[in-house]
Amino acid sequence: MLIDGKKISADLKAEIAETVKEMTALGKKRPHLAAILVGHDGGSETYVANKVKACEACGFESTLIRFEDNVTEEELLATIDKLNNDKDVDGFIVQLPLPRHISEQRVIEAIDYRKDVDGFHPINVGRMSIGLPCYVSATPFGIMELLRRYNIDTKGKRCVVLGRSNIVGKPVATLMMQKAAPGNATVTVCHSATPDIKEICREADIIIAALGQPGFVTADMVKPGAAIIDVGTTRVPDASRKSGFRLCGDVDFENVEPLCSFITPVPGGVGPMTIASLMHNTLLAASGEIYPKND
Repeated sequence: MLIDGKKISADLKAEIAETVKEMTALGKKRPHLAAILVGHDGGSETYVANKVKACEACGFESTLIRFEDNVTEEELLATIDKLNNDKDVDGFIVQLPLPRHISEQRVIEAIDYRKDVDGFHPINVGRMSIGLPCYVSATPFGIMELLRRYNIDTKGKRCVVLGRSNIVGKPVATLMMQKAAPGNATVTVCHSATPDIKEICREADIIIAALGQPGFVTADMVKPGAAIIDVGTTRVPDASRKSGFRLCGDVDFENVEPLCSFITPVPGGVGPMTIASLMHNTLLAASGEIYPKND
């Protein structure tokens, strides 16, 4: 079965919008998400524009703060400090990647973890790792939501995560291990130093591919009936497209799809869930559900 990330994303945003209507009917303020965008990277521009549209769809207020790519780290940190102390802003994100002269880690750590709706701050990552309430980063949350809404059984299943990035691989492996539903899986994380990856994948009931290597997962790596979550979104040249490229996942979809019980397409699978997940975290920030507000 094809996992329709577009539909689930739309459902999630509609549910959030309904909650916001209920909040405002009670006289509460609308959730407010701010975004900092540095430079003019095409992918980042598109992504931030989509976040602004999603805020409108969910009934949120949104603020976009733009800097040229020659902004100093000190200027950026000063803006982060202002947002940390702005009581009207419930959560904010700094769009990555940043120019090389700025330390991404320093920027992430400067964000108040209670407003860190991207879920990248070490406090949120640490709380997630021991099962405490936190803002879960967008892509891992989106993956878990797809598993949940398609009722994909994870308890006691063998799950292989391909990739160990801080943004996807490590957190999704942690979430799949948690005593929760979805979760409760036996998790193996494979990476560039892992021998016998094909043999390991063939034993998996669930494969979460987040390597960034187009077509890496081939049919001979997949056990019949496995569920496949493809996180990869690599641009590959395609002269037949107006853009000159197409998005390609980490899975050889055409040959793997007939073997699977469930599979996410690229595009239209995990991708649409990331922004919906960010909206979910912003709603949590506004409600004070995870980190109670002092005012």
